[in-house]
Amino acid sequence: MKRRSSGFAATDRRAFLRCASGLLMLAGAGAIAAQPDVFARVSGRMPAPDFALEDGDRKLWRLSALRGRVVVVNFWASWCPPCRHELPSLEGLHRTTALRGVVVLGVNAGESWDTVAAFTLGLDNPLTFPILTDEKGAVMRDWKVKALPATYVVDPNGVIVLRALGGRDFSRPDAIEDVTRLARQR
Repeated sequence: MKRRSSGFAATDRRAFLRCASGLLMLAGAGAIAAQPDVFARVSGRMPAPDFALEDGDRKLWRLSALRGRVVVVNFWASWCPPCRHELPSLEGLHRTTALRGVVVLGVNAGESWDTVAAFTLGLDNPLTFPILTDEKGAVMRDWKVKALPATYVVDPNGVIVLRALGGRDFSRPDAIEDVTRLARQR
């Protein structure tokens, strides 16, 4: 036996479904619009701890030697999935901001050069920003890094002004704008 529905009930149901799907779309759009910034502002004036670390060519990089420039310092490890995931976007940030005087440094957390080299050589797209190793973890301790990945932006005066804890997409326009705005202020 067929059930009959009145025209009113069927119309009412369609209207309800249209309304519900519209509300879901609005909620989804709100979630996208409410996505937090890549970087969080750091309150207070925390001077960035200086370090001296070597890259793969044995070039020594001192943070203090970069005073006057904006420096993005990213702590990562090859065994860390969010670190591996964000490295291509960090490369994009480097390529987008290098001509504006921004320096991106990747500080590997506690791995040997052999491990770092094997990992970076295996990437689909090579990293062109300097990769430094902190094999003993001294720099991580000085910077009070508790989890990876951790990214800090140091202003031209050597003060940490922005940070991103956990995996991020540094190719987002707000991340690029935050970093380039600091570079324009020098």
